[in-house]
Amino acid sequence: MSNLRTSLLVLIVFGEFGAGAELLLLGHTEEFWQLVPIVLLGLGVITGVLMLARSRRATLRMHQVFMALFMIAGPIGLFQHYSANAEFELEMYPSMGGLELIWESLTGATPALAPGMMIYLGLLGLAYSYRHPALTKTMERKPLRGEDNP
Repeated sequence: MSNLRTSLLVLIVFGEFGAGAELLLLGHTEEFWQLVPIVLLGLGVITGVLMLARSRRATLRMHQVFMALFMIAGPIGLFQHYSANAEFELEMYPSMGGLELIWESLTGATPALAPGMMIYLGLLGLAYSYRHPALTKTMERKPLRGEDNP
């Protein structure tokens, strides 16, 4: 595995581990949707470590699936965080609207843009797997010296 590809994977695994640890420390475990990123990040760490140990086609495909799921979970989280903040602001100030509501929702108690980290890690993970050597078809056996070439 190339040094650049290995470095990229190490950064991805550290990012996944750090984001997952932060969510656990924040108590991001109260309901189903809060557990989704924690589970995905944990699975990402596991496949990343497996890829560091030995790159295999099946493990890389699993990694790609999880990275695609990261990219789906990210926008869902962005929407949920933003919606929760907007709902809170409208309870406090029912007449609020327009740009003021958008701004207050983006800067509210729930970090509205934090789930974007899932999109970022998913993109990095897919970049890591782009044209990965483990995805190339196995080459046919070369004939040994002295064997007839068909």
